[in-house]
Amino acid sequence: MEFAELHGWCMTPRQAIALQKALAHRVCTESRLPQNLRHVAGVDVSFRRGDSLFHAAVVVVDLADMACVEAVCAAIEIRFPYVPGLLSFRELPVVLEAFRKLRSTPDAVLVDGQGIAHPRRLGLASHLGLWLGLPTVGCAKSRLCGEHPPPGRGRGERVPLVLDGTVVGTVLTTRDGIRPLYVSPGHMTDVPGAAELVLACTGRYRLPEPIRRAHQCANEARQRARSDINSPFH
Repeated sequence: MEFAELHGWCMTPRQAIALQKALAHRVCTESRLPQNLRHVAGVDVSFRRGDSLFHAAVVVVDLADMACVEAVCAAIEIRFPYVPGLLSFRELPVVLEAFRKLRSTPDAVLVDGQGIAHPRRLGLASHLGLWLGLPTVGCAKSRLCGEHPPPGRGRGERVPLVLDGTVVGTVLTTRDGIRPLYVSPGHMTDVPGAAELVLACTGRYRLPEPIRRAHQCANEARQRARSDINSPFH
């Protein structure tokens, strides 16, 4: 998959915050999802605590039957420090390396992270969407910011996630009786459409299937790399 270079990665956290504020104005929160949406990619990153080698996986599934269309992995060294709110500057470089390996272009992308439900309205999903020029959705397991009442415990029940008086996402229950997910538009999606896409991709598990499979692939890639390092023949 090909896409244009949006910016470089050599910067300080202060410069990264300034860039986030500038890029946030370019995020589109109107739905540009194709009418006949079929292929949805899931993205996740795995790394060992204290290790600078990050592994990313992108798994594309067919919405018709959730069959895997394509799965790719990438690994690179990451030097950007951990700073709350700047996750994309640690994870996006390796995620983009994985997307460059894709042979096809998905219709939409689900990201294990935040979209506009972010203090500067530019979480990992929004940042990735600007790089790829594709509809993206943030689907996080925990809340980064914003307030909400408790959602119902039945599949499909939801409440708005509100930040500074603006609805920035949905707190969505994807399976009966389990903790909800925090779903927010990344880029080229809106709040209702983001929630509906996540629900359409979710079946037996709490996480939508593309992200769940990407999570498995990224962890397996990290474990294989670890095994290779520990091998007596390495």
